[in-house]
Amino acid sequence: MLAIIGGSGLTQLSTLEVVRREVCRTPYGEPSGALTFGTLAGKPVVFLARHGYGHTIPPHLVNYRANIWALHQARATAVVSVASVGGIRADFAPGTLAVPDQIIDYTWGRKNTFFDGGEAPVRHIDFTHPYDEKLRRSLLAAATDAGEPIFDGGVYASMQGPRLETAAEINRLERDGADLVGMTGMPEAALARELDLPYAALNVVVNYAAGRSSSEHGIHFDSIELVLQEAMLRVRRVLEALCRAG
Repeated sequence: MLAIIGGSGLTQLSTLEVVRREVCRTPYGEPSGALTFGTLAGKPVVFLARHGYGHTIPPHLVNYRANIWALHQARATAVVSVASVGGIRADFAPGTLAVPDQIIDYTWGRKNTFFDGGEAPVRHIDFTHPYDEKLRRSLLAAATDAGEPIFDGGVYASMQGPRLETAAEINRLERDGADLVGMTGMPEAALARELDLPYAALNVVVNYAAGRSSSEHGIHFDSIELVLQEAMLRVRRVLEALCRAG
């Protein structure tokens, strides 16, 4: 069963044929909301809105451990994370869909591991390649099947939020090798790896990052909403193609 975590712009999956909703409890507290079980293109899917179904939970307060644990507990076999991002590189223009292949983590203070001490021995995961390559390839193939252009690869910079970045911070991220900037990619990806849960991201570029192109003098939030509305229709088509192929 595929698990889909929806970020900004995807608090519900309108094409999901809902079977039931389930409130979950985990050893790490409550997830962002009830899990929504249903079918998409005839395949079983479980959906969770990362920021809550009313988009009320900021990135630094998302209970990532509870979210990933709940999906694992629900017997999800893979997780696709949908998230809106800013484009740092010039060719990552608003409206671009991307499946990143690397992460740089700039977050702090988040509960970022299931191994916080106690009786269980610590597990040191290999995180050389933070995304599951097979799932990445499946997403790219699904985009092709859906006729949606998509970018293969890119380095995702995970920032603390909830504020957006300064132009100087984006310059630093570019020097570090980042292509995309968001706020929720970590510790989500690492937690999934700790549970051996294949995880990949489908990023939607909704604006140029601070100081870049049309965002040179500031971020225009009204234009972000317009990009999101159009891009999420394309995201849904990719997810449907992924399920059909699955």
